[in-house]
Amino acid sequence: MKRLLPLLFVLAGGLRLANGAENITPAALDFFEKKIRPVLIANCYQCHSASAKEVKGNLRLDTRAGIRKGGDMGPSIVIGKPDQSPLIQALKHQDGLEMPPKQKLSDEIVGDFVKWVTFGAPDPRESNTSTVGKKISLVDARKFWSLQPVKNSPPPATTNTTWARADLDRYVLAGLEKHKLTPVADADKPTLIRRLYFDLIGLPPTPEQIDAFVLDPAPKATEKLVDQLLASPQFGERWGRHWLDVARFGESSGKERNIPYNYAWRYRDYVYDAFAKDKPYDQFIREQIAGDLLPSRGAAEKNEHITATGFLALSPRSLNEKNSEQFAMDVADEQIDVVTRAVMGISVACARCHDHKFDPIQQQDYYALAGIFRSTDVFSGVKRGNNKTGYEGEYVSLVDTSKSAGSEQDRRELARIEREINQAKLDLVHAKRSADLSPAPILGNPKNPNKPAKENAKRKKAENANPFRQEERRLAQLMDERDALEKKMAPPGESAMGVRESAKLMDCKINIRGEVNDLGDEVDRGFVRVLQFPGSPQVDKSQSGRLQMANWLTHKSNPLTARVMVNRVWFHLFGRGLVDTVDNFGAMGDMPTHPELLDHLALRFIDQKWSTKQLIREIVLSRTYQMSSAHNDANYSSDPDNKYVWRMSRRRLEAEAIRDTVLATSGQLNLERPVGSPVMKLDGELGRQVKGESLLKENKHRSCYLPMARGYVPEFLNVFDMADPELVTGQRDVTTVAIQALYMMNSPVVHDQAEAAAKKILGDARHKDDAQRIDYAFRLFLGRPATASQINEVQQYLKKFETANGRQAAWSTLCHTLYASAEFRYVY
Repeated sequence: MKRLLPLLFVLAGGLRLANGAENITPAALDFFEKKIRPVLIANCYQCHSASAKEVKGNLRLDTRAGIRKGGDMGPSIVIGKPDQSPLIQALKHQDGLEMPPKQKLSDEIVGDFVKWVTFGAPDPRESNTSTVGKKISLVDARKFWSLQPVKNSPPPATTNTTWARADLDRYVLAGLEKHKLTPVADADKPTLIRRLYFDLIGLPPTPEQIDAFVLDPAPKATEKLVDQLLASPQFGERWGRHWLDVARFGESSGKERNIPYNYAWRYRDYVYDAFAKDKPYDQFIREQIAGDLLPSRGAAEKNEHITATGFLALSPRSLNEKNSEQFAMDVADEQIDVVTRAVMGISVACARCHDHKFDPIQQQDYYALAGIFRSTDVFSGVKRGNNKTGYEGEYVSLVDTSKSAGSEQDRRELARIEREINQAKLDLVHAKRSADLSPAPILGNPKNPNKPAKENAKRKKAENANPFRQEERRLAQLMDERDALEKKMAPPGESAMGVRESAKLMDCKINIRGEVNDLGDEVDRGFVRVLQFPGSPQVDKSQSGRLQMANWLTHKSNPLTARVMVNRVWFHLFGRGLVDTVDNFGAMGDMPTHPELLDHLALRFIDQKWSTKQLIREIVLSRTYQMSSAHNDANYSSDPDNKYVWRMSRRRLEAEAIRDTVLATSGQLNLERPVGSPVMKLDGELGRQVKGESLLKENKHRSCYLPMARGYVPEFLNVFDMADPELVTGQRDVTTVAIQALYMMNSPVVHDQAEAAAKKILGDARHKDDAQRIDYAFRLFLGRPATASQINEVQQYLKKFETANGRQAAWSTLCHTLYASAEFRYVY
């Protein structure tokens, strides 16, 4: 149950999908497109679709209506009840039903179908015929709003000429006036400082910090506060954790054989440092895609670049997969998915088995990207089929910064070898075009199969004489020379997860229906064609193409990258994106509510050298951000979801902020960065050789440093909708369920911190009486003073409870009550 909990929260929205696809949640759509549809196409459509020669059993599985209606035996699924669904029984080969008939699918695939049916069988397919193979018009496709170039439109004129402080406000105000809405009043200073603290560093302000801000009469007091928070190390941890959600950060492989990733924490720390230093976002992306290929100004920066590529090595993976080609394609598939969704808000991975159902992405585009990642070696510290971690050669080595970087002669020699390697790669490409690479028959002595025959020796000699094989050997020799010289110049230091160029560059063949054994035409390495633009980089055939991909993603003419990041920032500051589907800028996503504002901010982002801090600063200093969350009946009747931002929406804090606030208010929070992660000490399969429960132990560090092994998310975080580390998650679910209230009432963690907070308040000599202590407690926990009636009621309660249980116990229950209140968990 522990492992299913995150998925339960993610897919629970699928329960409302039975009546149609228009309400499908992004997570449910993603699950269907990645886990369900490809299996149906590969294993079922040949007998149960409109394209089948004969629809067996009158059962159609290529539409939502068909799979629900069923065939001769009745409905194939019972929504929410997999045990009663004939389709599930057939997949399990039970009760005389076997589908597919020749070979039972893996337990993992069957498990995906069980989850799918359990959560309502979300299914976006509406038509009665297959749409796979329809010709895509790239010219028409580029007319879609998110694929058009980012363009600047001047702020529109508004009737109210005094409200706006900046251009951002003018765009918002114009939208409000267009929809006959009016902005509410500004937030008061105590509300604003609490909002800023949580949004920028994920921690609450102390009563003393609130007082200092409220009493500061300077006109630029808010600007001063914002700059202080942006400069705080805690800013990097707060905003870096947002990125880790998108990067599907996890410290183990997950799946059936859950092996620890001992060095995933290095990537985590890299991300926090990148946001703290305000690393330009375009450089941040380039380093994660191709850091090993970027120039560096010394060993420390080289190590930073290498560590950044852990982004591509962190994927969940099925180590039980017996087919090495299938395993390699699955790893590439996950890399394609995380790169395209995290950076550009589109899902290219949906085109693995067929042309994308909704967006102008063809199967050819998918395999153009797949070739780039198949030409890249991944080092995660784990091996397919094994249950240990830390195999020699399965990590990338960081440079030992304490040793010399080599002589000038060494550097010249390295440059010469690099030039020869690039030329050798090109020669290999040319040799491949004309070489006969068909395997010769392996001959041998029938009486002694282990003894080489003369024919085999001849075959080997002929193969060695093949120009292609000669070029392969020459390239391998040059790469060995380079590795040896690099180790001499920069002796290997500690290990990290990451990637590097493969000695074997390859273009992928289309896997028909996603099947690795059913191959079609070979596709040159490249990018998504609908996103080609003037100046778009092209793959250098002597390289994998990752460096060109990194430049393509971050090119200022790419219409998606800046828009997507700006929208992510807006979402984290307002609780709703300008595009509500923050991970989907495609046809199944939402249209922007303020398209001109989105483009304005995207261009500002680029012009300000991709500075995330400057973007955030501009937004939080706007009048739009500084509005109160006050209710307005007229506005609410027209815009109940606050799409046009007539007020600041009230937002529940994320799991980490709730836990950190509990620790901060009790005085127990440790703000120092821990060294590494508890996962680095583990060796062996979680749940079998290693007790995963050891990762769930509480500590006093910030929540962003808690171990995050897949399947072992800490309980506090899990209860409050922590992102599933197997999924790209730009927008977490925000649930309100009984288990959350029960956890805050009954958790030993909360009990212990309530006692510590009570001791802290009672031991503070500044408070002369209980009335002052009560007021301080409210300001400490809720960021506001207690009202006179609240002070009176609490005093009566404490007096009564203290008589029977003692003073410490009485104050502990007060602190516990404040922790358990809804107001504690919300920011206004």
